[in-house]
Amino acid sequence: MSSGQAAEILLLEDDESLNRGISLKLRKEGYEILSAAGVREAEELFDEHEVALVISDITVEDGDGLAFCRSVRAKSQVHFIFLTALDQEVDIVNGYDAGADDYITKPFSLMVLISKVNALMRRIGMRDEGSGSGKALRSGDLKVNCREMKVYKAGEEILLSKKEFQLLLYFLENPRQIISREQILSAVWDIDGQFVDDNTVPVTISRLKKKVGEYIKNVRGMGYLWTADVDEEI
Repeated sequence: MSSGQAAEILLLEDDESLNRGISLKLRKEGYEILSAAGVREAEELFDEHEVALVISDITVEDGDGLAFCRSVRAKSQVHFIFLTALDQEVDIVNGYDAGADDYITKPFSLMVLISKVNALMRRIGMRDEGSGSGKALRSGDLKVNCREMKVYKAGEEILLSKKEFQLLLYFLENPRQIISREQILSAVWDIDGQFVDDNTVPVTISRLKKKVGEYIKNVRGMGYLWTADVDEEI
């Protein structure tokens, strides 16, 4: 994304009033909005533009937001946020399984959404401007290539969502320290914990543990602990 060019955000939301309200607010923040009311239209817009972020409902009239997310993931690692009324833990898990980086349940605060979007865009900008470090981190049988955003376990690459990768990095930067839920939300989600679903942190940590192994310990009433040492390679 070249400097001076507004970042393009694709919004898939079939509630016309909500679509219009979100689009208006994001445009005021300086973003270019590609608005779609259905999956087919969203797919066409995604293929025709250089999209930096997708915000999508799950239940839309002409299709399934989960399927749309999977189709996007098959060809791109663009940031993806679900914005939906489906608020059960199984819905959240399904959203992350489809490839989402974040999951916001309705009703929601528009300012919370804007805060999340701004945080994601800051990360994109920092990476594009060349978080070009060749640094690699090792912990147990894990190796993390920070520049390429790749993770290997016992020499085999494992696939993490962006949010899982960010969470893993945060643990590796703070090994053998008890980290609270609030610290994780601030560092990984860039937002006050009161606006985030109670399941968000434990669900994401549970998914990460299944992929990397039992390095993360739940310290009852206090938070979480990365239990292995971490070595840095340049």
